[in-house]
Amino acid sequence: MNTTHYDTEQARRFFEARSAFTTGTHELQVLLEGDADPAGYQVVDVRFPDDYAEAHIPGAINLPMPKWEQARYLEEHLDRDATLYLYCYTPTCHLAASAAARLAAAGYRVVEVEGGWEDWTSRGYPVEKDPSRQAVAS
Repeated sequence: MNTTHYDTEQARRFFEARSAFTTGTHELQVLLEGDADPAGYQVVDVRFPDDYAEAHIPGAINLPMPKWEQARYLEEHLDRDATLYLYCYTPTCHLAASAAARLAAAGYRVVEVEGGWEDWTSRGYPVEKDPSRQAVAS
């Protein structure tokens, strides 16, 4: 990175935007355990259906990649009035960011959960392990 021509105003805008559209696993856990109205948010797991079925963040719905493109499918499974918290596999996985871009373009309010599933489980946060629970992708 060239800091000779560092633009502090551009940096400010970047970090304001980043903090407005991302959150961490700790903040998501606080949201889930807090008094927030569950109607105001949805947790969305964009991992593959088999991984979702094995275990996922409690209450999360599964929305793997092929489903991002299907407007009718999105209307049936996502709440336009809720903020969608999207997560994928790891801090370097870009599935959640890609899904967030597509969903934002479709008019949904989205927040990417940085760290993803790897960070969630490494912190020992609760998971649902119910393979009988049907993945949305089915």
